[in-house]
Formats: sequence, structure tokens, C-alpha cells
Amino acid sequence: MEANGTFLACNRLKDDKDLKFLLKGSQLLKVKSGSWRKERFYKLQEDCKTIWQESKKMLRSPESQIFSIEDIRDVRAGHKTEGMEKYAKDVPEYRCFSIIFKDQRKNLDLIASSEDDANHWISGLAKIIAHSNSMNQKEKLQHWIHTCLRKADKNKDNKMSLKELKNFLKEVNIEVDDYHARKIFQHCDKSKTEALEDDEIEEFYKILTERKEIDKIFQKYSDAEGFMSCQNLVRFLYETQQEEDAVVAAPALIQRYEPNERAKRGNAMTKDGFLMYLLSDDGNIFNSSHRKVYQDMTQPLSHYLVSSSHNTYLMEDQLTGPSSTEAYIRALTKGCRCVELDCWDGPNSEPVIYHGYTLTSKILFSDVIKAIKNYAFKTSPYPVIISLENHCSVDQQKVMAQHMTTILQDMLLVAPVDGNKSQFPSPEQLKGKILVKGKKLSRHEDPAGTNGNNNLEAEDVSDEDEAAEMEDESVKTEIQQKGKSDTLKLAKELSDTVVYCKSVHFNGFEDPSHPRAFYEMSSFTESKALKLAQESATSFIHHNIRHLSRIYPAGWRTDSSNYNPIDLWNVGCQIVALNFQTAGTEMDVYQGRFQDNGFSGYVLKPEFLRDEQTKFNPKSITEGAWGTKKKLLLKIISGQQLPKVNKSKNSIVDPKVTIEIHGVQQDNNKKQTKVIENNGFNPKWDEEFTFDIEIPALALVRFVVEDFDMSTKNDFIGQYTLPFTSLKQGYRHIHLLTKNGDPYSSSTLFVYISIEDCD
Repeated sequence: MEANGTFLACNRLKDDKDLKFLLKGSQLLKVKSGSWRKERFYKLQEDCKTIWQESKKMLRSPESQIFSIEDIRDVRAGHKTEGMEKYAKDVPEYRCFSIIFKDQRKNLDLIASSEDDANHWISGLAKIIAHSNSMNQKEKLQHWIHTCLRKADKNKDNKMSLKELKNFLKEVNIEVDDYHARKIFQHCDKSKTEALEDDEIEEFYKILTERKEIDKIFQKYSDAEGFMSCQNLVRFLYETQQEEDAVVAAPALIQRYEPNERAKRGNAMTKDGFLMYLLSDDGNIFNSSHRKVYQDMTQPLSHYLVSSSHNTYLMEDQLTGPSSTEAYIRALTKGCRCVELDCWDGPNSEPVIYHGYTLTSKILFSDVIKAIKNYAFKTSPYPVIISLENHCSVDQQKVMAQHMTTILQDMLLVAPVDGNKSQFPSPEQLKGKILVKGKKLSRHEDPAGTNGNNNLEAEDVSDEDEAAEMEDESVKTEIQQKGKSDTLKLAKELSDTVVYCKSVHFNGFEDPSHPRAFYEMSSFTESKALKLAQESATSFIHHNIRHLSRIYPAGWRTDSSNYNPIDLWNVGCQIVALNFQTAGTEMDVYQGRFQDNGFSGYVLKPEFLRDEQTKFNPKSITEGAWGTKKKLLLKIISGQQLPKVNKSKNSIVDPKVTIEIHGVQQDNNKKQTKVIENNGFNPKWDEEFTFDIEIPALALVRFVVEDFDMSTKNDFIGQYTLPFTSLKQGYRHIHLLTKNGDPYSSSTLFVYISIEDCD
């Protein structure tokens, strides 16, 4: 078992010098603060998937000394985190590196004893992460099972007794009574030694991972020898999977997924190859062609929904939590294209960012601009908007302008693109550019981007202070003591950084005879925006064809909770800003929407939200060119390797699946399966549901798996959300995501989907 598990993880890297170094382990200095820097031993374990760290804490459980390679988001060399910047400047960069985790865990800042040691760790971890990411679903499953087998093999004799087998089944989240456990055990124990070893364990593995529901589909299209011919695969792809290019796709799928060389040479598929295909990206519920940018990116900026974050600097709540440049990096790597900076006067003439009037910690404006520069275009090449909430004195505003100009250099947009002064340029034209949204001085010339009245050094502009709207007594007291003005002096230098996104107060929808300049945009609190969406939906849609609208959470959301973005997208609002640090349904729906169009952070609004003549009103659907109504048939067939929610050894999940439709009011719906007791390993539901979808272009589908609990709130297991228009038909796997939106390595749902036009 041991060798097999290690082989699965490391066989391609077995002679690698970095890997050998990590398996041996080394002493590293762990850095927590200016006064806390301690030596600890770190080592890659034999499974090549977990790292063991020495701990001096009393009563620390063995599990807490281990972290998984799959939990690592990034490994950064040098002083590339706030911790390293603050506490390790005395150590040469070449000895320093940081491990960044996917969830809300703190970064692990480490110092190696030499440059060689640091390089071994940095490149060794990078290789293992790359290898782990390249494993197919079957390899991930095998590896996971072998890891569980190793855990169950208490005496490490590479054999499995009946007791160990029962422990193993609990480990993989399945409850089997003694009778069935003994039956499986006796079937596999061919040697009659009361212990399974080698081939017997492999036999046990085969029984465990059998997918009868897939065998049934395969048999329908395969011959007596167990081969599916290319012609039959074409038939399956065309009839069942609704793949239009089935004739071209079938031979390519055989070459890509068929492990049996004989079958591959005969241009046929075995059951194993068929399973590999269904578990792959090609068998995914999400249309793989939507993983690339496929929409028209040459329309004006106001024609797109833009992935946007609220108070981006905050890691936790709005009142006392930490501010961090890391929060900007996380948001940008999650596809965010509009980030928010609340700027205040800081010491030593250096502006700082924090949530005004609160106890949230402060970070330097310059450090945030550096982080934005370094990470703005790692996930998407399309423009990033810096939304400034400026509370600084004129002198520190000049410093802000100087930092943006010197740090961002050519990235910063300082003049209209191609002299375009009548409408927004497109995301395509703005690739690689950073735009500033903020206040702008009044001017004698009106086109966007001209520098206005050059004699003006500074003048009063209205102060839009979102922090002051917070419904918190200490904030209100602070504002009363400081005495708040409704105006702010704006420095010309800062004003000049604003080209296409001039912040103005909203005074109602424009009078057609006195149109507002297209580059003027307003911010709305969620309640004001929802009121407009409810009472003046069509006017709001028309406004959002030509102007950008930014929406932000209500002042009472001091816990950083989120509002539902759907109703605001439905009236064409582009910059619907959410608290990216807060997991939940709202953020799932948000990331589901922006998974579309290559995760670029820009999604083109449907035609009826861009048409100047549109009469669309999401609150009152009438006949119109909103697309054909659809009937969605969904069959939830089975689940695979659902994670344990409660880490207690004897706790097995009781899963149920809820299917939610999020869209216009008529389409919002929710249906759920029955509960399967004590089986998170391979639960079977076989339940069908139908949904009528009135406006497919605005609908999203969310699948949520929960552990049912009779007496308390159900525990979240996993979810997956995608636009209705990105659904693939036929038999598909849904690869579930964690609460924070990261993929589980092998947790899936198997479903059947059919979409028909409604009469």
C-alpha cells in the first residue's frame, strides 16, 4: 500500500533532486513578527501530498501539524508578503519564501539557511503542485483511496485486517454494517489469511470504485467484447450529449482518454476510457468552450458586467478586522476587475488605506498600488478599475497621484484611448490598462480626459463618504466628534488621473434633452439601487447602456455579509461590488457568473440590456426578444467521494442535493433530493426535476450538497454554480467547490441534463 500510494503521487518526479531534498526535510525559520522568529523542521511526507511541520505547542494534535499540497495557492520567493516586508528585511531575499494558502489561513513566511535550500523548497513545491494539478480524476481518486488505506493500516504491515477495513470505510465516508463489511472482506480474501494484501487490496479497490450507473450507459453503446466503437461513440455524443461536432470529437476523445493501447489503435473506447472522458473537462457540466474568452470584447465598457470587490483591503469584518495587501492579491487572482481603496492621511506624509472611523488596521497606499501592479493582469488581461474613496488632504492627494504615476507607469490610463471622447472604449482597447474612478475638477472643456482648467490647483468637490453610512454607534460617535464636511478639496494632480470614471452624485435619470456625459458615473447603496430596480427598471436599464453604475453593500452589513447581485445585474448594473472575503450563496452566484467568458472578469450583457430601444423589465416580463423560454430536465444520479464535514472518525455524512435557479423573479426556484443516510462515498439518488426558465440569458443554476441534520442547521458540503447558458447536456459530472470556491480534488455529482424549447 505504502509504495503504491507514493508511486501514484511521485513516480514522474522520483529522481528529482528537489523532491529528494523535500522528502528528507530541513530546518527553516518560521517568521510571525518582529520578535517571533523560530526554527522548525519541515518535511514532505511519503505520500508526496502533505507537509509535516514540527510544533512546540503542547497537546497539539498530529493532524494540525500537517497541511496538504492541495491547500497551497502559491509559493512566493523573496519578500513578497506583508510579513516578509515588515519582519525579514534584514535577511537576503534569496533565502526567503512564503507559502500562501487557498482558504483564510495566514501565510506561512519562512527563511532557509541557504539560497540552495530555499531554491529546493520553492522549485520542489512548484513541481509537486504542477504534478498534482495535472493528475486526471482517476489518478486523484486512486491517490485519495491509497492515502485513506495508509491511514487505516494502523500497524503499518501493508496488510488490511477486517477491523482496518471497517476503519478505512469510515475514513472514506461510508457506513457499512458488519455483515456487509465481512462479506466484502471474505470475497477479496482469496488466500484465506484473514488479511488482505497486494492483489486482494486491488480487488477491494475495484469493488469500491465500481460505477454501475456508468457501466449501464456504456453497455448500451458497446459490443460483446467491451469496446465502444468510434461510430457508437459518435452516436452517444450526438444523441445523448447533444454535441454538434461529434464526428470530429469522437476520435480526439479516444486518443485523449483511452488508456488501453489496443483499443486506441482500433479507434475504440473501453469502459475505463469512457469513465475518464466523463470525469474530464470534456464531460464537465460547464461548457469547456466558455473557459476561454469567447464573447465580443469590442463593445463599450458599459455593456459588460464587471467583477468588483467592496472595501477590497479588508480580510474580515468592517469594524475591527485587519486590512492587508494580501486581500487585493486574493481578489485580483479570483478575477476581480474593480478594487476599492479608502484613502486617508497617514504619518510621514504617506497616505494610508483603512475603513475610516473604525478600528480596522492601516496599510500604506503605495504598498497597495504595488500589489495591484504586480497582480492586476495575472488572471485576466482586461482593464482594472481602481475605485478611490478619497479623504486625504491636498498634499497627500498629490502623493497618491505621484505613487500611481511612478509605480503603475504605462499601465495607468491618463488620456482617452484613440482620442475617443464620445463613448467608452472597449475592454479590448483597454487591455493591460488601469483606470482610476474618482472625483474630477470642474472644467471649461467637457470631453473626457482633457485636463480641464489648467489654472485650477485644487477646488472643492462633494465628498462621498461610504464609511460614514455604517450603522454602528462607535462610527457615528467618531463622525460627530470629528465634524464631517460635505465637501473636500481635490488636488489637480489626483483629478488628472481620472479619465473615464468621474464620480458624480446621482440626481435621477437624465433628461434626454440634457444628456449627461457618458464618463460620469454614480455609486448607489444596495437599498437605493434595489428601489430603482423595483420602481424604474427600464429607465435603469437605459441609464446603464451608456453609463457605469457601481453598487455597494448597505451600512448595516458591518459583518461583511453580502447582498444578492442578481436583481442588479438584471437591470444592467455593471460594478456590483461584493465583500470577496465572505463566503456564501451570494459569492457562489457571483463567481458562477464570472466563471463565464474565460474567467476574464468581464461578461457581455445580453442584447436586450444593451439595446437603446429595449422595453425589457425584469419585474414585468412581456413578449419580446428576450430569448426562447426553456424547459430544464435535471436528473441527480449519484455522488462521489463527498468530503467529511465533521472530522470525528465515526461521523458519516447524510447527503442531500438542492438545485436552485437564480434569475428573474419568475425563474427563481428551488428543489431538493431525498436524504441518503450514512454514505458520502457513493450515494445514489436517481431523482428527476424539471424547471421552466423564462429568461435563460439571466439565469444561473446552483447545485448545493449538504449534510442533513434533523436537530440543527444542515452542514455545507460543497456547491457548484454556473450560468444556464453554459450548461452542457447529457450525462455530466459536476466538480464540487469548497465554501471558499476552491475545487475539491475528487468530489463530484453525476447528473443527466436535457434542455428543450418551451412551446
